[in-house]
Amino acid sequence: MRFFNTTGPIDTDDHYYIPPLTRFDLDDVLMLIDQKRYFVLHAPRQVGKTSYMLALSEYLNQQEKFRALYFNVEPAQAMRENVEAAMQVILGSLASAARDFLHDPFPNQIMGEILAERGPGALEEMLTRWSKHSDKPLVLFIDEIDSLIGDTLISVLRQLRAGYYKRPELFPHSIILCGVRDVRDYRIHSDQEKSVITGGSAFNIKAKSLQMGDFIQDEVKMLFEQHTKETGQIFEPGTIDYIWELTQGQPWLVNALGYEVCFDMKANRDRSVRITTDAVYEAKENLILRKETHLDQLADKLDEERVRRVIAPMLEGTELEDSVSDDDIQYVIDLGLVRRNGKKAEIANPIYQEVIPRQLTDITQINLASYFEPAWYILEDGRLDMEKLLRDFQSFFRENSEHWVERFDYKEAGPQLLMQAHLQRIINSGGQIKREYGLGRRRTDLLIIWPYGDGHVQKSVIELKIRYRKLDKTIEEGLEQTWYYMDRAETEDGHLVIFDRTPDKPWSEKIFTRTETHQGMTIRVWGM
Repeated sequence: MRFFNTTGPIDTDDHYYIPPLTRFDLDDVLMLIDQKRYFVLHAPRQVGKTSYMLALSEYLNQQEKFRALYFNVEPAQAMRENVEAAMQVILGSLASAARDFLHDPFPNQIMGEILAERGPGALEEMLTRWSKHSDKPLVLFIDEIDSLIGDTLISVLRQLRAGYYKRPELFPHSIILCGVRDVRDYRIHSDQEKSVITGGSAFNIKAKSLQMGDFIQDEVKMLFEQHTKETGQIFEPGTIDYIWELTQGQPWLVNALGYEVCFDMKANRDRSVRITTDAVYEAKENLILRKETHLDQLADKLDEERVRRVIAPMLEGTELEDSVSDDDIQYVIDLGLVRRNGKKAEIANPIYQEVIPRQLTDITQINLASYFEPAWYILEDGRLDMEKLLRDFQSFFRENSEHWVERFDYKEAGPQLLMQAHLQRIINSGGQIKREYGLGRRRTDLLIIWPYGDGHVQKSVIELKIRYRKLDKTIEEGLEQTWYYMDRAETEDGHLVIFDRTPDKPWSEKIFTRTETHQGMTIRVWGM
């Protein structure tokens, strides 16, 4: 039985899959190869780059016009800037792949001699001799190129550039470099030259950059239809659309949700059980709470300063600072954390929207356990007591916020993060939080969904705003925004929370509670 793949390249015998060669226009790619071009394929991790290169390599070898080889240079990362040691690892990876997949022992036979003669410059000589020896033009797929560090990466790029004019008789006909980022965006620190070298200058022979995107909605549907066809298990109407909504087609998330809901959740291994949106929601929560490797690696990037410069304003709802460079923005896009939506930059999908604040407040949620117990806020009929929940947080914020906000790496977004940590701590006991935030919104929208009783659902909107102007103007704008979200969420329970961060202002002027009416809806306003 096949299954959803979340680790490594696809195997068509084992995995449900989208045909890799459909991810790009094959004719366009083949034209670049026929024209002896050197080009770049880049995308965030676990999008399908390796599966694509392996499939294209196999396709080219079946055509018998070229000898195509895929190999991975990531093992040389451990050598860091020891170029000679790294070159030995790189040539070893190439020679092993040639032996195992092309049944060609030649690179392995000459590797020792070339390393002894050329040392750090061995790659160019290896590719020259192998190209001359080969009975067909060589096409190389070099994966994880951007895992190489400093002078090692500079050396590899420059050696490929140095041999470029000798192709195809004395150098590979075509080379495809693959990594997370486009080579033009590399800023490589050279210890030898005591300077920063750009990838564009070290590899100025690049003809084109191909960026692999996420699955489109029809491809997500196609993947789950394969499961239904093979097992007979039905996805209830709207369920696959919900998977698309949560993931926006990010391939690892799509497959991880599929595997979790259809294979890891034991009740659903009975193929007569229909998969529902509730089951998918539970699967999503399981992935987040387990901190699956993909999500954990992504969240780990939040500690990087260049990531913080882009993500922090999104959490705050403010604009990017002038100090944020285009390179910073492109970096978080290349990581897959952020995507462009028209002219806007936004968090790539709703799951990442949850992972980011939950990761940033993980320890805070644990520390809050001694201050708030979920049971305190559940009424006799099972509903949440939103008034008590917010009133207690207001008191806590007044007494403790200065100390607690300072604990966050993202201090600018500290009030919003502290509120979300408090809510997450309570809502974890049976509900869910939907979040909407982003650049220039000047607010964070939270929708609390709390099941209770016999099939009932309580919905509460909480709008978080930082005060940047006069209070009356802030409230006026906030009421309109809160009302709009309440109307969209079909609820009459709305709360507007305004954080006043004016230095040295007494708490007696910041703390207030009032009830307002906007467009016929009652909204509670909380000053903090």
